[in-house]
Amino acid sequence: MLPGRSDTESPAYRKLRDELLVAEIALKDQRERVAALRRTLPLDMAIRDYEFHEGPADLTKDGPFPMVRLSALFDDPSKPLVVYQYMYGGAQKKPCPSCTMWVDGFSGIAHHLRQTMNFAVIAQAGIREFREWGRERNWHRG
Repeated sequence: MLPGRSDTESPAYRKLRDELLVAEIALKDQRERVAALRRTLPLDMAIRDYEFHEGPADLTKDGPFPMVRLSALFDDPSKPLVVYQYMYGGAQKKPCPSCTMWVDGFSGIAHHLRQTMNFAVIAQAGIREFREWGRERNWHRG
């Protein structure tokens, strides 16, 4: 008996499992081909340096709210920048429940995240509305 095979498997079941294994291997190979193609893309593309309003880390403060460029979010250039796009503002009139769940968690581990990355949460909502929502959610723990 081959490894991974059971003497309780029917021939029909084994046939379907073997077909699934072939499909899984083909999928893995395709993902590796796509990743290799992605790595060949040129790195010389100009990227727009977006601007955002930035508020104080202390959510109890209501300003100042200076404009900051995306490139300036790299507090430590040796670490990667991770930006979480919170769905709130524009067409999203209320804070997204799933985004809220994630940012609730990020708030509790922000001090750990800052050890290995530059981290920012951005939203299309007005900065005052977004900060008020953060106060309601107790996001000042991090």
